[in-house]
Amino acid sequence: MKKIKQIAYFGFASAAPNDPLYKEAFECAKYLTGKGFIAINGGGPGIMKAVSEGAKAAKGRVIGVTFYPKDITTYEGSDPENPLDQVVVTKNYLERTLKLLELGDVYVIFRGGTGTISEFGMAWGLAKLYFGHHKPLILYGEFWNEIMKTLKEHMRIRPQALKVYKIVSTPEEAYQAILLFEKLVKQQEHKHGEEKAFQL
Repeated sequence: MKKIKQIAYFGFASAAPNDPLYKEAFECAKYLTGKGFIAINGGGPGIMKAVSEGAKAAKGRVIGVTFYPKDITTYEGSDPENPLDQVVVTKNYLERTLKLLELGDVYVIFRGGTGTISEFGMAWGLAKLYFGHHKPLILYGEFWNEIMKTLKEHMRIRPQALKVYKIVSTPEEAYQAILLFEKLVKQQEHKHGEEKAFQL
């Protein structure tokens, strides 16, 4: 039985349809949705819309998580042209991020801005905290190699935190990473089950 069923995608909200990044997200979501995964995104434009369109091209299901701010001037907002099957409305930006992280069983993170950095940081931190039964990260794009190398060199990163993500550059690689994470999750659950039985 699959443990990873839903994928939460994050990335640049201002990516235009003619941006290679937009096309990259579209193809990735189309491929992974075609493998049976539900797509989840923030319900807005850019990468979020690309993900939804890719998922719908594969005849899959899409869940959008959004909120309606009263005092935020630079929030991208919801996109009425983002083809969602279900909309989850939250109270604020933080709650929206937490809901996206809650609904996803794995996270695919594309190139983005400060919002994407924030989402990546929270997802990575949670994976480290819950290491062993965490939700894994798939960092999409070769540029992540340089970013993660810099973080390892200049920040104080614990060894466990380096085991919760994979860097990929194609939809096929993303799928293989999911299969590997699925295998690791099952192995970890089996190990915990044996330990619990031994204690009993």
